[in-house]
Amino acid sequence: MSNPAWVVLVGSLASAACALVGCFLVLRKQAMMGDAISHSVLPGIVIAFLVTQSRAPIPMLLGAGALGLLTAFTTNALERHGRLQPDASIGVTFTWLFAVGVILISAFAGHVDLDAECVLYGEIASSPWDIWILGDTDMGPRAVWILGAITIANLVFVTLGYKQLKLTSFDPGMAAALGINVTLWHYLLMGFVSLTTVGAFESVGAILVVAMLIVPPNTAYLLTDRLSRMLALSVMLGIASALGGYWLAALIDGSIAGAMAVVSGMLFALAALFSPTHGIIAGYIARRHAIASPE
Repeated sequence: MSNPAWVVLVGSLASAACALVGCFLVLRKQAMMGDAISHSVLPGIVIAFLVTQSRAPIPMLLGAGALGLLTAFTTNALERHGRLQPDASIGVTFTWLFAVGVILISAFAGHVDLDAECVLYGEIASSPWDIWILGDTDMGPRAVWILGAITIANLVFVTLGYKQLKLTSFDPGMAAALGINVTLWHYLLMGFVSLTTVGAFESVGAILVVAMLIVPPNTAYLLTDRLSRMLALSVMLGIASALGGYWLAALIDGSIAGAMAVVSGMLFALAALFSPTHGIIAGYIARRHAIASPE
C-alpha cells in the first residue's frame, strides 16, 4: 500500500474505534467525559514510560486505562459527594490531571521523543514509517495493528454488551430493576474509552480523538432514532471524515488530523441544517406549517 493509503487507514480505524464507544457517551449525555479522559490519561502514559523506559504499547495502554478509570471515578465522586455540577467536576478533574502529565513530561521525560505537542496533534503523517517487524517480516505500520485491535475489541464489546449498554444508557433505573449492574457497565465503558483514546494518541493526537468521540456520534444522532443505525452511521461518518480530511489537508498543505476534525465538523453542520427530522430547516418548516394551519 502507498503511504497516503496507510495514513487514511490509520485515520479511519481511529475514527471507527472512537465512534463505537462515543455513541454511548452521547446517549448518556457524557460527551465531555470523552474530552476529559482524552486529556487526563496523559499522566498514565508518562508514568508507564518512566517505569518501563520504552514506548511499548501494552504498558501505555494499561497506564492510560488506569488513569481513565481514575478520571471517571473522581468525576463521579466529586459530583456525588463534593456538591459539584457534572460539568464542573469534569473540568476540575481533567485540567488537573492533564497539567500533572505536562509537568511530568517537562520534568522527567523531556530528553526523549515524548512531548505534549505529540499528544495534542499526533503524528499521523509519519505513521507509515513506524513499522512493526516480526522476525524478518515487515508487518506494516504499527498504528494499523494497534488501532485495528482496538476497533475489533470495541466492536466485540458493543456487540456482546449491546443490551446492557442500551438499557443503562436510556433508562438506568429500569436496567437496575432488571438486575443489570449499572455501575459496572459505566466503568467498563470508561475503560474502553480510555484504551481507545491512548491507542489513537500517538497517531492522531488528543484533538482528533475528542472530535471523533463526539462529532460523528452527534451527527448520526441527528439522522436516526435507532441505536443500531446510529452506531453504523457514526462509523461511516468517521471514515468519511478521515477520507475527506486527508484530501483537504493535501489540498491546503495543512495538518492532516486538524483537517479530519474540520471535515467531521462540516458533516455535523450539514446534518444540523438538513436532517429531515431534527434539522434546523425541517424544524422551521414544521413551525411554519403549524402557524399556517392552526387547529
